[in-house]
Amino acid sequence: MTLYEHTQEDPAEHEPPSETGGSTRRLALVAVVNFLGFVVELAGGLLFGSVALISDALHMLFDMLAYAMAFGASYTAERFEGGESWPYGLHRLEPVAAFLNGVLLLPMVGYILWESYQRFLDPVAIDPVLTLIIATGGLLVNVGSVYVLQGDEMSLNERGAFYHLLGDAGGSVAVIVSTAAVAIFDLPIADPVAAVLIGLLVLASAGNVLRESTSILLERSPVSSGELREELTALDGVDQIEDLHVWQICSQLTVATVRLTDTAATLEEQRATRSRVHDHLTDRGIDHATVELVGHTDTETDSVGTTNHSH
Repeated sequence: MTLYEHTQEDPAEHEPPSETGGSTRRLALVAVVNFLGFVVELAGGLLFGSVALISDALHMLFDMLAYAMAFGASYTAERFEGGESWPYGLHRLEPVAAFLNGVLLLPMVGYILWESYQRFLDPVAIDPVLTLIIATGGLLVNVGSVYVLQGDEMSLNERGAFYHLLGDAGGSVAVIVSTAAVAIFDLPIADPVAAVLIGLLVLASAGNVLRESTSILLERSPVSSGELREELTALDGVDQIEDLHVWQICSQLTVATVRLTDTAATLEEQRATRSRVHDHLTDRGIDHATVELVGHTDTETDSVGTTNHSH
């Protein structure tokens, strides 16, 4: 019969790390900056007749909504203690918000492609000089936002925002190039072509965010279970891995459970084996793990241990 004894954890270790607070503030700042960029680009697109500029403005609007949702999810998760009923707090809000952000991008792509098709059929004259000025301003906004987000390891929502911003920057470049083509070569078709390219960039961004968020929501293992099983079996004191599960609560919290048989003859050897297993799991990016040693009948055996974790 196996004895289960879980180690107690310091409540202070459940405090949200300072990096998370910085992530939340960065998302809020990027949301505000992109909203201002959206207002300017939309006004310019409507005034000067550029569908590419309008498309880029809508891209900024949906990105701003994505950042606002990501900010709300991160802010709530940071401040919700959870207690016994919610052992991991509300950190699942991160992949949920990211998934919704990806879904919201899809109708925008449809609108951009439809409007571009209409401009193919009936080209509209644009004001190239003013359109170029506003598109350049939009590019500067995107580059500034990328600078704010890049640096440390990014959360899923920050990576989603980063993908959006790269798409926005590409969209602004497409607007600039198409506007220059209209001004220099008198090619009005360049404007809807640029809008189509922006739509494809948005679609790629949506695909990245949906793929990553769905993997977390459906609890796909973030590491190769076969490789991890082999690595753990090779550790001193480990005989065989009976059961192994690895999944993610959010992009910054990975969880694992391991059941194994060991070759230890004493309690001290068992603790050393479990410590080696915990250390290896930590090195593989797992934040919280429960390790169970099975097959012992000694009631003095401390057979189960959990890693300390914060979220």
